Amino acid sequence: MPFPDAPGGRPWAGDKESVPAHNIGNTEGAGYRRLNRRCMLSMYIGYTVSYAILLAAYFLLKTPSQGFLGSYYGFAQHAVQGILLIVLIYIVAAPPVYYMRYRYQITEDRVDVRYGILVIRHILVPIERVHQVEVSRGPINTLLGLADVTITTAGGVATINYLEIAEAEKVAVLLNDLVGRMLKDRVSCPGEEDREH
Repeated sequence: MPFPDAPGGRPWAGDKESVPAHNIGNTEGAGYRRLNRRCMLSMYIGYTVSYAILLAAYFLLKTPSQGFLGSYYGFAQHAVQGILLIVLIYIVAAPPVYYMRYRYQITEDRVDVRYGILVIRHILVPIERVHQVEVSRGPINTLLGLADVTITTAGGVATINYLEIAEAEKVAVLLNDLVGRMLKDRVSCPGEEDREH
């Protein structure tokens, strides 16, 4: 099912001029949209900050732990260094994999998100279960012009990450419009049934 018209009467998809550059189009996985490549930069920056904190903690605790661990210090140091190396490899490899695997689609009746690095997740959120839609962005994403759309339902929370700010706002408005349209249809249905009887 294609995207409905965006607010303001402009087509959300279908009109080539209105389709963002990261739209998949009619290739494999037609109808799904991809993230902006800046998502990888945002992930690299976030991971780098976290890794720097991890390294600082390692060097700060290195000397005090020597007396505490005693003869096990050498083994513990090698184990921690191995973990740091694995984390570093993950930091380098994860963002491109995340970008390549991330797909999302919004239709008139559901939000469909596919993502993952080591574990692939597929989230389907029926529009009728959406309670709240929120656009948020941290300092790194604000700097890069990206935002997240958080969708709250009765069963939990789903998030579409790393959208361009303008598109995130558009997605939020679209979801609110779809929820409002569905509620209006529900209200109008009982009246139609009464007229039939």
